[in-house]
Amino acid sequence: MQGTVSVTAKPKVFITDFVTDDLHIEREVLGSLADLAALGAKSERELWGKVEAAFALIIYHAVELREPTITRLNQCRVIVRAGVGFDNVDIQFARSRGIPVVNIPDYGSEEVADTALAMTLALTRGVHLMNSQLRAAAGPWSYKLAVPVFRLRGRVFGVIGLGRIGTAAALRAKALGMEVLFYDPYKPDGYDKALGVHRAESLEELLPESFVLSIHCPLTEETRHMIDRRAIGLLPRGAYLVNTARGPIVDQGALLEGLEQGHLAGAGLDVLEEEPPRDDDPLIRAWRDPGHPAHHRLILNPHAAFYCEEGFHEMRRKTAEACRRAILGQPLRNVVN
Repeated sequence: MQGTVSVTAKPKVFITDFVTDDLHIEREVLGSLADLAALGAKSERELWGKVEAAFALIIYHAVELREPTITRLNQCRVIVRAGVGFDNVDIQFARSRGIPVVNIPDYGSEEVADTALAMTLALTRGVHLMNSQLRAAAGPWSYKLAVPVFRLRGRVFGVIGLGRIGTAAALRAKALGMEVLFYDPYKPDGYDKALGVHRAESLEELLPESFVLSIHCPLTEETRHMIDRRAIGLLPRGAYLVNTARGPIVDQGALLEGLEQGHLAGAGLDVLEEEPPRDDDPLIRAWRDPGHPAHHRLILNPHAAFYCEEGFHEMRRKTAEACRRAILGQPLRNVVN
């Protein structure tokens, strides 16, 4: 009599969002270990009915993963946040369900820091302002379009959050001859001396000194709207604000007021409170209005600071490697919960 053969189904790995086609990077890492699929979701609800059989989930930043979805993950052994920040995943509820959440903390440190400095230079040197005004035929062909522009050497580059990216940005600012002052209450003493930077004990100490304020902290309940009307008011008149971290750290209404009133000389945002923004968002309307101060003094990018070809490939490879470790029962790295 012919015996029956038991076939064990392969673990299922789902990419929830953002990466939707050409999964060759992930397939190279996972090989025949798993069944891999990209779901292309635009909202969390779109995941329902699709992720219940997941052994591993890879999530980017286009959707959230909260209790209603995590409750459905009865077979999940790991959630991989393909990026640094993990504010779009309920990590504590995942922990209560026995699901570790890991992130990829090092893939884009250089690129985000480069973007922060690129925005800093484009704003403080008047590059963006003059280009924008010349294109709009809003003034003479003259340096006077950007008056006043000040020398960067010796001016303060203020950093909120001296993690990997904040440190990389600080070192780049130092290379420009700027004095770096940082605020990070969770950073142990000694990093300031090792890096040749200076610590501020509070925002009240940091902000009045900052010619440029560059944000590099995670989004938490503590940091949500940390940069509000009061904080912007503490910056010196004519300061610049750069945010390549998370949009809700900055109160966009307060930022818009700062630009309207001339308290802020300019701002560069890679991230917004809502992404993509609505057309009727006041900040977007002002940015598109040739008659508004924000039109020439605000730089917006579509959450792209992380991106370069090498970094994007590295991120995707590392997310797949995290799934591979889970499948093989190996210790996980960078568990955040």
